[in-house]
Parts: sequence; structure tokens; C-alpha cells
Amino acid sequence: MKTSTKDQVEGTYHAIKGKVKEAAGKLSDNPKLEGEGLGEKIAGKIQKKVGQVEKVLEK
Repeated sequence: MKTSTKDQVEGTYHAIKGKVKEAAGKLSDNPKLEGEGLGEKIAGKIQKKVGQVEKVLEK
């Protein structure tokens, strides 16, 4: 698998995982878990964008 595709897949995975953590933190009234989820969601979105940029630069 190309690194750009791998970054996009991993980024999507982390964004979804972060969104779930964030929701779980809100439901359980756990601000630490909510913050971790938000951070992971943002990091996942950034990683996905990096993969998209790499894919464009490969062409």
C-alpha cells in the first residue's frame, strides 16, 4: 500500500476513533476522555489531509 493511501486510511480510523471517544466522554461526563477524543479526531483529520496531499504530489 502506498504511504499516501496508508495515511488516508489511518487518518480516517483515528478520526472515527476520536469521535467515538469524544462522544463517550460527553455521555459519561468525563472531560479528560472527551479531550483525548477531540485531540485524536483532529490528529486523524490532519493525517488524512497529509495523505491526500502526498497522493496529489505523487502524480
